[in-house]
Amino acid sequence: MTKMWKEIYEQPTVLQNCLIQNTQIINDIIKDIDSRKINNVVIVARGTSDHAGIYGKYIIEHNLGIPVALAAPSIITMYNKKLLLTNSLVIAISQSGQAEDVLEVIKCANEQEAITIGITNFESSPIATNSKYHLYTAAGVEESVAATKTFTSQMMNMALLVAKWSNDEQLISKLSLVPKNVRETLKLSETIVSHISDYVEMNDCFVLSRGINYAIALESALKIQETTYVKAKGYAISDFHHGPFAMVGQQTPVIIYAPEGPSLADANEMITKLKKVGASLIIVTNNQQLLNENKNTFAIPMCDNDLITPFYNIIFAQMFACLLALAKGLNPDQPRGLNKVTITR
Repeated sequence: MTKMWKEIYEQPTVLQNCLIQNTQIINDIIKDIDSRKINNVVIVARGTSDHAGIYGKYIIEHNLGIPVALAAPSIITMYNKKLLLTNSLVIAISQSGQAEDVLEVIKCANEQEAITIGITNFESSPIATNSKYHLYTAAGVEESVAATKTFTSQMMNMALLVAKWSNDEQLISKLSLVPKNVRETLKLSETIVSHISDYVEMNDCFVLSRGINYAIALESALKIQETTYVKAKGYAISDFHHGPFAMVGQQTPVIIYAPEGPSLADANEMITKLKKVGASLIIVTNNQQLLNENKNTFAIPMCDNDLITPFYNIIFAQMFACLLALAKGLNPDQPRGLNKVTITR
């Protein structure tokens, strides 16, 4: 068993812990937010954590209508400029909590007395200790270079914060079911194993989704890139129609997330279009018609809430990447040229 595979299977427990880990801190954050005139949110992160930030951007704008910007840390670290963050909520996301450029954005925000939140897996890390509030992912030591459980626990912390902030009791209830449903999603491993030999010769692929699951297309592509060395690229379905579609030809591998909910109609339209040009489709869905009418489909738990389905879609992606790496004779725990902690400035 690889470390990555072990850590993928730890996620139901990690997510269950997340549901109770930061309850009081989140309540304190909400009180602080409610006492201030917060009119925008700035999220800063790198790599996998940046994809958790994109998930956070979508759900904040979806539930609260507050615009969210993804910070460009180099404005501070490379160009020596300052961001105006006085009335902002600034959220830094980092597995290690050591990202220097992310930390500089937090320091800039602190100087202006903005509300700052660090989401990390290390309570004593620089980002955790320099942020006004710290949301602890409590994922335990993550040994594999490819992040799995820290990513979903980052998403869970973002989702819980937004659910409490927006007084969305229905979302809180649905989040409580995520650990159990992630455990069910892990049963997809047998189906993936039975298909993985079909993709051993794959050298490139596209990963598509729409709306809140866009973050999962990006994270899926990254997991495939770093563990299998396949040239994978994630796109929003809406963007793929424009220029990138021209790159698809006969047997081009395309992974498409098509969950029940608002994005299903667009996914169906793209699936039809891809079939016409002979693409090799991998469809991840909980729509019964798609499951019945297509080969190479992978069923996630029933849910029509786009704030929730990313948790199930990414489990498929993590298992697919890990198993494909092993089928290619690669070690997914130690990708070439990569380290667990990457320090950028």
